[in-house]
Order: sequence, then structure tokens, then C-alpha cells
Amino acid sequence: MSHNSIKKLTVTAMFIAISVVLVYFIHFPIIPTVAFLEYDPADIPILICALAFGPIPGIIITVAASAIQALTVSAQSGLYGFIMHVIATCTLSTVSSVIYSKFRSTKGLLVALICGAVAMGLIMMPANHFITPIFTGWPIETVDALLLPAILPFNLIKAGINSLVTFLIYSQIRRFFEPTESDR
Repeated sequence: MSHNSIKKLTVTAMFIAISVVLVYFIHFPIIPTVAFLEYDPADIPILICALAFGPIPGIIITVAASAIQALTVSAQSGLYGFIMHVIATCTLSTVSSVIYSKFRSTKGLLVALICGAVAMGLIMMPANHFITPIFTGWPIETVDALLLPAILPFNLIKAGINSLVTFLIYSQIRRFFEPTESDR
């Protein structure tokens, strides 16, 4: 295994641990009508990893962190929470990292994170329409009535906050992850 592979594996494992610790200490509802939807900053280290190493490591870290969270700190949401977290965070991190890989600049980073946040908000609409009734037992009409006034705003706020924090952090540390001219 090369030095670079070991570095990526170590950093990825560290980001998984940070993600789990963040959700353990910080999680709270932000929209009273959907109190079961809680904000947490767990996507920040996942986004940093995806921006640094690409969409595949972003997906891997999302699945691993979501599984650990589903079995420990978020056990009450179980399989439902795991599935929804994977869909939401994979969308956010994949869209952001793919766009950023094409436009590696501060402006590209900002655009990538905004697009990722919007994509997450949009993908969670059909995800909630189809998946939430299965796990909650709620009628589809009840879930659909929450989509625009509560679920979409929640996901946009969560993704927006996590993307903003990621932008502030990653714009300062990206030089540690991105190749320099001598590496190319």
C-alpha cells in the first residue's frame, strides 16, 4: 500500500470518527412541526473528505458514519435514519465533490456546495414521499403535506449550514489535500 493510500485511509477513518462524535454532541430540531428531523453537523467532515478525495470516498465515509450512527447515537431512528442519512449526505457530498473537481477555485467551491445543498433539498422530497410512510406508518398525504412547508426548508437549512461551515474550513485547509505543482 502506498504512502498516499495509507494517508487517505487514515484521514478517512478520522473523518468518520469526527462525524460520529459531532452527531453525538450536537443534534437538535430546527423546525417544530417536524421535530423528528434534527440538525447535526455530521456532514461537515464527510463533505471535507469528499472535496479532498472525491465522490467515492465521500460515499464510503457516508455509509460507514451512517451505519455507526444508526447503531449508536441515532439508534432510535434505526434503518429509517440510516437510509435517509445515506440518501441526503451522498447527494450533498457527491454533487459538491463532482462539481468542485471540475472547478478547483474558491468560487468553484462555493458553487459546488450551493449546488450540493440544493440537490440534497430536492432529492429528499421524493425520498420522504416514498420512504417516510413506510417507516412511520403515516399516510402519504400526511407526509406530502409536510414536504414544502417543513421537510424542504429543513433539508435546505441543514445542508446550507453544513455547506457554509465546510466552505469556511475547506477554503483554509484545502492546500493540505490538493496536489501542488510539484506533485503533478
